[in-house]
Amino acid sequence: MDFDPALLRAFVAVKEAGGFTRAAQRLNLTQSAISHQIRRLEEQVGRQLLYRTTRALTLTEDGEEFLRYAQQILDTLDTMARRFRPSPISGVVRFGVLENFLGDRLPTLLCQFGRAFPSVRMDVSVGMNLDLMPMIKAGELDLAVVMTAPDSKEGTSLRRTQFVWVAAETFDVAPGESLPFAFFPSPCINRQVGIASLDGKDIPWHVVFTSQSQQGIRAAVLAGLAITVLARDDVEPGMKIVDGQYGLSSLSKVDFTLIWSAGGKTPAAVEFGRMIEQMTRVGRVSGRG
Repeated sequence: MDFDPALLRAFVAVKEAGGFTRAAQRLNLTQSAISHQIRRLEEQVGRQLLYRTTRALTLTEDGEEFLRYAQQILDTLDTMARRFRPSPISGVVRFGVLENFLGDRLPTLLCQFGRAFPSVRMDVSVGMNLDLMPMIKAGELDLAVVMTAPDSKEGTSLRRTQFVWVAAETFDVAPGESLPFAFFPSPCINRQVGIASLDGKDIPWHVVFTSQSQQGIRAAVLAGLAITVLARDDVEPGMKIVDGQYGLSSLSKVDFTLIWSAGGKTPAAVEFGRMIEQMTRVGRVSGRG
C-alpha cells in the first residue's frame, strides 16, 4: 500500500507535539483536520496507532513500530527533496586549471558541482600558466588556478609548494661540463625561477629541451636528457631532487592561486570557486602540485 506523506507527517507531529492541538499549530492546520488525517491513516493501516483519552495520548505497540517506519520514510523524502531541489543558478562557468593542481580530483570536483548546480554548463581549460594568465586578462576565462610568487597580491592563495631541481635518477654530468636544462617556454614561472637562480652563478649551462607540455618536460627528464624545475609534489619515481648538487642552490616556494577575470564573478562561478576553496581546505585536492 502507498502511504500519503501528509498523513505520515501528521502522525509524527502528533507524537512529537504530544497532542492534536499543538500538532495542528505546527502544521498550520485545524485540529479537526489533524484528527481526520490520523483517522484516515489508521483506516489505511487497519490498526489503532494511538490511545486517546481526555488526559493523555500514547502510542499503541503497533503505533510505536509504525512511527519508526514513518520517520525513516519522511527523512528519506526530505533528503531527496533537498538533493533534487531545482537550483536558481544557471549559465556557464569558464574555468582554467594547471594540470598538476587537481590531478585525478578534477572529475570528482566537476561531478559534485554538476550535482549541486545541474543548470550550469562547465567549460574547462587545462593548461599552463603562460596560457591561463592571458586568458584571464582577456576575459576568456571566469576563474583559474595558476602559480604565483608567495608575495603576490593577486587572487586567493590555495596551497603553497616548493620548487626543486629535478633530474633522472640515472642522470650525471662530468665536472666542468655545461649543465643541460629542460624548461617550459617563457614566461613560465618554473623557467623564471630556475633562470633567476642560475644568473650570477659561475655554472656553465644551456637549454637542451623546451616543451609547453608538462608531460613533455617529464619525458625529457626521465630520459636523462636534462635537469628541470618542478614543484616538489610533482617528483615522480625515476626522478631525484638535485638541490645542492652541480652548484645548484635551493629554489623559492610558489603558491597555487585562484584568480578571477574582471567580469568573472558570476553567481555560478562564485559557487564553483567556493567549492575549489573548500576542497583545498579539507585536503581533498590531490597533493600533487
